[in-house]
Amino acid sequence: MNGIKERLNVLKTYNYKDLSAEELQQLVKRNVDPANEIRTIVEDVINNVRTHGDRALFDYAHQFDNVKLEKLYLDKAELNELAENLQPEQKEALQTAYNNIYKFHQSQLKGEDKIETMPGVTCWRELRPIEKVGLYIPGGTAVLPSTFLMLGIPARIAGCHEIVVCSPPQKNGKVNAFIAYVAQLLYIDRIYLAGGSQAVAAMAYGTESVAKVDKIFGPGNQFVTKAKTIIQSTTTTAIDMPAGPSEVLVIADETANPVFVAADLLAQAEHGIDSQAVLVTTSNDFAAKVNEEVEKQLSVLPRAEIVSKAIGNSYTIVVDNLHESMSFSNLYAPEHLILATEKWQEIARDVINAGSVFLGNLTPESAGDYASGTNHTLPTSAYARAYSGVSVDSFVKKITFQHISPKGINNIGPTVEILAELEGLHAHKNAVTVRLQDENQESGEKK
Repeated sequence: MNGIKERLNVLKTYNYKDLSAEELQQLVKRNVDPANEIRTIVEDVINNVRTHGDRALFDYAHQFDNVKLEKLYLDKAELNELAENLQPEQKEALQTAYNNIYKFHQSQLKGEDKIETMPGVTCWRELRPIEKVGLYIPGGTAVLPSTFLMLGIPARIAGCHEIVVCSPPQKNGKVNAFIAYVAQLLYIDRIYLAGGSQAVAAMAYGTESVAKVDKIFGPGNQFVTKAKTIIQSTTTTAIDMPAGPSEVLVIADETANPVFVAADLLAQAEHGIDSQAVLVTTSNDFAAKVNEEVEKQLSVLPRAEIVSKAIGNSYTIVVDNLHESMSFSNLYAPEHLILATEKWQEIARDVINAGSVFLGNLTPESAGDYASGTNHTLPTSAYARAYSGVSVDSFVKKITFQHISPKGINNIGPTVEILAELEGLHAHKNAVTVRLQDENQESGEKK
């Protein structure tokens, strides 16, 4: 690319004004599968689970998780025993996160008013929970009890009748104690020991042990995301969104703190080697300071090897002003967007495409990941252009109702008759005509 500057810093650096439209499009692409290698693998896994059920899940646990399972789930007693291993301060932290997330999501459960669209014609919507939902809680290189909270809490608030939970087994054939404690908080009595695309397939088709669900939720790697998109297009099971490898875009100017910004970039990079962290800044000097901090902070991170690979997929864009930074951000459509500037109020209104936004220099993305209250299950890979993050709305259906009175059928009837006739649908017209005739006859008899 013409805009590349060869530097020794950790993050590759590009000048926004030097990049062509085609080069910009290439930069914002991520997690692509041009040769369909991931799709081929995932399709094989899905077909195997669909055909062989539990047997396939046992085999994949051995193949991918290096665990020979005796059974595919942990029951309530086993989960309670695991949860006892937590320290009081750990339980308190999870409880605080639970309370904040619950408080934020509880406010989303709202009824709607009935609307009389014309005299005698009343329309409204009512919420109904999705009956059976599946929650995928990633394991992989990091155990994520926070994701369990983010999915389980809105599912409970919505009133879903059956909640199926899948999470990869650890080396001991169990789940992490933190996952077990969250199961207690959510009144979940069983967790299935299945991970990756095989867990998605199990919840989509059902096995001897795992119930088939109506909708699958949860983030994951490229294999999990691909499985969800395949399932959505080939079965009656829906998904929350394509939520794959995590990403962050940080917009920073001279009012930002390079130490904070570097920490935010590294925090996102430690999710996995296919994560991406992007810095958009108005200053070359600031970009250099951030790169120095990235190298310094990276050197002491326990997951430095993973972070380094993710940083290798990441980059810095240098722009002339904050307006340009927002233009690039909306093109990128980040999962997480941090406005690391004291001028965040001036540009926040220009956010069009983003999963979740973090405003100002004291609002790290980590707060939203864990405990501020907002949901961290968000659209990635530019799907923020069309998708929202998980909410209570994700776990309910909104069903429309309407009622037409005698006055209403007389008011709306002629309009429907004309519209049905102009479309050539005479049976539609007749469904109204017979009612109008009946009403007119009854009215005449009463007179």
